[in-house]
Amino acid sequence: MDKQITLSDLAKMLNLSTSTISRCLRNAPDVNPITKKKVLELASELNYEPNKLALSLLNKQTNIIGVIVANLDYVLATMVKGIDEVALEAGYTVMVCQSNESYGRELVNTSRLLDSLVDGFIVSVSSETKMYDHLKKIQTKNKPLVLFDRLAAGLIAPKVRLDNIAGGRLATQHLIDQGYKKIAVLAGQENLDISNKRLDGYLETLKKNKIKFDKDLIVHCDFNQDYAYLATKELLSMKKKPDAIFTITDRMAIGAMLAIKEKGLSMPDDIGLIGFNNEPITKLVTPSISSIEQPAFELGKVAAKLLIEVMNNEADLSNREIVLEPKIFVRESSNKRRI
Repeated sequence: MDKQITLSDLAKMLNLSTSTISRCLRNAPDVNPITKKKVLELASELNYEPNKLALSLLNKQTNIIGVIVANLDYVLATMVKGIDEVALEAGYTVMVCQSNESYGRELVNTSRLLDSLVDGFIVSVSSETKMYDHLKKIQTKNKPLVLFDRLAAGLIAPKVRLDNIAGGRLATQHLIDQGYKKIAVLAGQENLDISNKRLDGYLETLKKNKIKFDKDLIVHCDFNQDYAYLATKELLSMKKKPDAIFTITDRMAIGAMLAIKEKGLSMPDDIGLIGFNNEPITKLVTPSISSIEQPAFELGKVAAKLLIEVMNNEADLSNREIVLEPKIFVRESSNKRRI
C-alpha cells in the first residue's frame, strides 16, 4: 500500500515550512500566489488528503454528536434512529453509548465522550442517576447539551420530552371509562422523572373521578419483565386485589400479562391491562395489549434538531423545552366495551 502523503512530505519537496504549506492549502490571504500555485499543483498531483483528525483538533470541531442512553431497547433505539437521521443530513456522525441503567457507566461514558472531543451531547439519564455533576461538567466545558426522554430534575438545559402526565391521564381515564375502579400501577424507581410524571397523571385522574387513592396499589420496580411479573403476582394475591393494572412500560405489561394468565384470569373481563410506549409486541400477543404511544422516532429527530440549533446559535436556549403529545391505542386487554 502506498504511503499517504503528509504536510511534511510536501514541505520537504518544495523546501517550504509545514506552516506555509498549511496556509496555502487553507487558501490563507497572506501567502504568495506563486507559492500557493506550486503547493496546490503538487498536492493535486500526489493526491494529498488532509488529516481529518488533525484538522478537527485545529478547528476544535469533530462533527460528532455524543448520545448517551440507558439502554438500546425498542423505544430508545427508535429515538436514536431519529437522532441519527437528522445528524446525518446535517453532516454529523452519531457516537452512541449506553449506561445499562448504571450511574457509574453513565459517568464513564460522559468522560470518554468528552475526551473524544464530540461537538455536543444528547443524554437520557439512567434509572440510577440522582446526581448530575457529570452533566454540569459538560456545560462548564462549553459543550452543548440537550436532555431527552428521561430528564435530569433541576438541571437547566434544553429539553425534549413526552407529556408523561398526559400519558398517565389517558391510560387511567380509559380504564375508568371501561368500568374499572381498583386500578394498580406498576411504576419505575422513585427517583425517575418519567415514571413519577406518569404516576402523577394517574393520581390526578383518580381524584378527578372521585376514586379513592390506595397506596397499596402502587408498586415501584425496575423496568423489567421479570420484576413486573413478580409484582403482579403480589398484587393478585392481595385480599382486595386490583381489577386493572397500568404499567408504565410495555415490557412491564408483558410481565404483568404472564402473571395474570398464570392466575387463570381473563383480560379484559376479570382484569384490565394497559401499558406504555406502544411497542410492536403489544399487537402480537394474545390478547393484544392496550398502550399509550410516544412518538419515539420523532422525539429523537426533535432532540437532534434542537442540539444542532444550540450548536449554531449564539442565543441562550437553555430554557427551551419541547413537549410531544401521547396517543392511546385501545386493544383487547382493556376494551370491555368492544363490539
